Amino acid sequence: MTAAIAQKTLDAMDHVAIRVGDIREAVEWYTTNFRCNVLYQDATWAFLEFANMRLALVLPEQHPGHIAFQNMNLERFGNVRTHRDGVRYVYVTDPFGNAVEVVERKE
Repeated sequence: MTAAIAQKTLDAMDHVAIRVGDIREAVEWYTTNFRCNVLYQDATWAFLEFANMRLALVLPEQHPGHIAFQNMNLERFGNVRTHRDGVRYVYVTDPFGNAVEVVERKE
């Protein structure tokens, strides 16, 4: 690893969101088959914590399937909004049509 790369702070992946047909059923399946914690759950989405990242379970009519990265400079991506849990975010699309969420998480 070069000194220039070692000094650069990398952005972190925050979570991956997958679309499911039923939040309760999906949470039950993931928590039965994998060791994870439920950070949040309601009828429209759930947030599961694994050792190395988070998994969001979302309904197709509520959220797009996406990948999320942490970044403290959200304004450069566009109109900043705030989720119900207080996390600031921006959704963008990469050049290939993939949904990307950029979040500002102060943990």
